[in-house]
Amino acid sequence: MSRTIILVASGAAIGLLALALSHYGNPPNMGVCVACFLRDAAGGMKLHDVTSLQYMRPEIFGFVLGAFLMALAFKEFRPRAGSSPLIRFSLGFLMMVGCLVFLGCPLRMVLRIAGGDLNAIIGLAGFVCGIGGGALFLKRDFALPPNQSQTKVEGAVFPLLCVFVFALTLWKSDWFAASQQGVGAMHAPLVLSLVAGLVIGGIVQHTRFCFIGMVNHIFLFGRWTMALGVVALMAAVLIGNVGLGQINFSFSEQPIAHTDGVWNFLSMALVGWCGVYLGGCPLRQLVSAGQGDGDAAVVTLGMLLGAAVAHNFSLASSVAGPTVGGKAVIVAGLVFVGVMGWLCLKCAAAKSAEVNAGRHDL
Repeated sequence: MSRTIILVASGAAIGLLALALSHYGNPPNMGVCVACFLRDAAGGMKLHDVTSLQYMRPEIFGFVLGAFLMALAFKEFRPRAGSSPLIRFSLGFLMMVGCLVFLGCPLRMVLRIAGGDLNAIIGLAGFVCGIGGGALFLKRDFALPPNQSQTKVEGAVFPLLCVFVFALTLWKSDWFAASQQGVGAMHAPLVLSLVAGLVIGGIVQHTRFCFIGMVNHIFLFGRWTMALGVVALMAAVLIGNVGLGQINFSFSEQPIAHTDGVWNFLSMALVGWCGVYLGGCPLRQLVSAGQGDGDAAVVTLGMLLGAAVAHNFSLASSVAGPTVGGKAVIVAGLVFVGVMGWLCLKCAAAKSAEVNAGRHDL
């Protein structure tokens, strides 16, 4: 079976699972949203006190464990870590704040478009521009330092930690916060959520499905194969929404969204730019952590803290629009990724010149 067919089928499958999760209890246009799920999980662990956004989403554990099992099955479990942990943590933090100012991760952005939310198209434009900005640095040989191979025990720590925390939520549910109303109280049945997470995690791990990777491949290599998978995902959700009578093509009256186009654009530009440096979107980071990538696990922890801080310090948007603090962090984040890319290129150039000078001396 060709890779194109596999990606198209995978995209359609992810779209149908997201549609099913939303239909059976998850919030509208939020069948799957890694940023939203991590935000709710941060609330469930009492890292923030917004009572309407607290629930230990089973899908998160499913993404990680599905990737872990798929990697083991296909002998792709290759633990590695050690590449600029503080930079990766900071980029994960900023990527999460960007998602919460927009009100959704790249996957939810696509789901919102398939539900008729025209605000998400503006977010998509910003997302593509942010990836384009990051790709310009990649073309000039920007790269974080290489990571190193780790033991299988090291690689298994994060997936096993997820197993432990998930088991704890079942055994000692009163230890965790759970919303009684609002978005946190809207969720699909536990079994469906977990199974959907396992399947999506396995699919993404095996196919390397990634929204940032899709645009990056187009910019850097002119490859459109992964884009067909995203189109299939969107088409599956769009057709499903039409069939269920829950589509609304407009800017206003969209579920869990705001209409401030400038900040929809800029926040997703930050998400795209951070994701280029990190090598993947929020979903890809969880999946990579599941297959033994300690660097992705560090990014995930940065995203978790970002979710907590965004709600403790009023950085996240609401349906009324973005906050002053959220806007400030988006601007600061864009400056940070731009300056960091420039400094890394200068360091790389200086190191290259030093090596060439050493060869000349010989």
